[in-house]
Formats: sequence, C-alpha cells, structure tokens
Amino acid sequence: MSSSNLQISGLGKRYGDFVALAPTHLDVARGEFLTLLGPSGSGKTTLLSLIAGLAQPDEGRVLIDGVDVTYGAPYERDIGMVFQNYALFPHMTIEENIAFPLKMRKVPAAEARRRALEALEMVRLPHVAARLPRELSGGQQQRIALARCMVYRPAIILMDEPLGALDKKLRDQMQLEIKRIHRELGTTIVYVTHDQEEAMTMSDRICLMNGGAIEQLGTPADLYFRPRTLFVADFLGESNLLQGVVTAVDGETLSVKLAHQGVTGQALSNGAPIQAGQKVTVMLRPQNLRVGAAGAAGAALTGKLLDVMVTGSLTKLYLDTGATDAGPVVVAYPTQRQAEHYDIGQPLSVSWAAADAVAIAE
Repeated sequence: MSSSNLQISGLGKRYGDFVALAPTHLDVARGEFLTLLGPSGSGKTTLLSLIAGLAQPDEGRVLIDGVDVTYGAPYERDIGMVFQNYALFPHMTIEENIAFPLKMRKVPAAEARRRALEALEMVRLPHVAARLPRELSGGQQQRIALARCMVYRPAIILMDEPLGALDKKLRDQMQLEIKRIHRELGTTIVYVTHDQEEAMTMSDRICLMNGGAIEQLGTPADLYFRPRTLFVADFLGESNLLQGVVTAVDGETLSVKLAHQGVTGQALSNGAPIQAGQKVTVMLRPQNLRVGAAGAAGAALTGKLLDVMVTGSLTKLYLDTGATDAGPVVVAYPTQRQAEHYDIGQPLSVSWAAADAVAIAE
C-alpha cells in the first residue's frame, strides 16, 4: 500500500472562464497534518471541496488509499469533516450527537455508545455526555464536532476554518487540542485556514495557494526561512523587502548591492539559480535585524527612528532608511523592562547575518 493517504493528480476546476483551481498535483502522507493556506480566492476551499466530493472537478483525479473517488459521493469516501459551523443537532444530547454517524452506519447501539464515550474522553469532555449543545460553550461545541468526526475513524479528516468563530485565546487553546488529538490518533488531517500563525503552529507541511495554484509546498520552516517567491515572503509573517543587484556569487552565498543606500550585504539564495548582475529582493525578518554596527558577514543600513511600538511580547522599531518603497524597515526584539531606550528621530543603524537574509530573484 502506498504511503500516500491522499493523492491529487491534475485536479482542476473552472466556473466559466474563471479558473478556481488550475491543474494541481499533491500527495498527502498517511498521518500527516497538511494545511491549505492562502488569501480569499486562492483556491484552498475549492481544493478541499473537490477532495470532500462537495464539488466535481473538470479534470484530474482524487485517490484515497489508492482508490479513485473522483466522482464518488461524500458518503462513499472514507473522510470526516469539521466546519466552522459546528452543525450539532440541537435536540440530541452530546452523546447522541457523537453516536449519530455510527447509527447511520448501523453499528450496534452498545458499541456506538462505548465509542461515543471513548471519543468524549479523547476531547476531554466526558462529563457533558447528557447535556444539549446549547448548554456548551463555543470551544466545547467545536471539540464535540471533532469527536463526532473521529468516532467512526475515517482515513482522512478535512477541516474548513474550524476555529474561525472563536476568540484568540480560545483559538490558541483549540490549536493545541487538535494537535494533541492528531498525535494520539495518527489520522491524516487536511486543514484550511487563512490564518498564517495557525498554519505555522499546527502543520507538518503548508500548501500555500495563490490564484488557484500552489505557490509553495513545504514545512513551516521551509516557507518562512526560504520563500521561493515574493508572494510567499510577503504573505507569510512580517518581512522587510529590500531591492538590490547581485555583485558576486559564492555557492549559496550572494553579495548584494542594495539599491537605495548603495551598501553591499550578503544573503543566501532561496534555492533558485541566481547569477551576478541579476536583480533580486532581499528578505529580512524583523527579529533577525540588530541595532548597531554591521558585523563581518552583514551589512548596515542607517536611518532615523520613526516610532517604537510595544506589541506585548515584542517591541518593534520603525526606521526610515529609504531602503524600501514598501515603508519603514521594521526591527523586532523581545520586550524587556530594562531594554535600551530609543528616542524618536534618533539616527540608528541595523545589521544582519548572511544566514538570516534570503535573496529572491525578480
């Protein structure tokens, strides 16, 4: 049997002249947590709907455990689904809600009850079995929806923005719960979100989509530290994007002359072939910039301090360096009571190490 639980081969969907999903190839390993991430209209929900059987493709195939289910109905696929709308039956108890999929599969009542209570233990809510959905909080209802999905042990669980209706603190708690359950069950999960932090926190791999196609597929670290395109660099996390020209190439290390201040700094290639004389954009994450003189393997930009913002765990400095058309250069570091004080308008310089800069060909 293939190690791929889910195989997408040339899957595409159009609505008239609009391409909702360009022909897409994707393999999801057994037990993997894969997140489909992207802005509205990127194709992530279309792809999930085609996997679920809620829409039919114009081309391509969907295989689950090697079985072609491309045109099969949702109930003919070995999948479970969790939505933002919990869709619990209001007149049924929590135990009855969870046992319902087993009842539809004609599982004997005693076995269905045993498995429903087992699922409640899994989501740490055994004490709510006799309650009605309206007696539970939003976070509890979402855990019940997850338990109902898990109870019949599908090969794949699909989740479409399941935490979108929850507040941030509860979302953070539920992210940890879902990851814990995933580790314990070992079930394949395909998860849709537009929340970058959620994707980075939960995923084994992220499939970042843009314009109906896969922009980059890889681990959270792959996308964050080695973006293949400017879209990935700009979409995932906060970044400073500085234009420049490559002056020398030494393996993966590039020397880049920055456009505005004319300083030369070093950066790593993002894996694409880049030659001397080529225009690039250097991506620098705010937390990788240091205030002070340039190090031996870095470069310094100078500028005036525009603003200081304490965002909680991070303090951010905004510098007008003239080095980017996108706005000020942002420096971030952990907030500390005894941190050095900076005055608005104060001239500062920032530096970075080559390993913390990535050059992206234009």
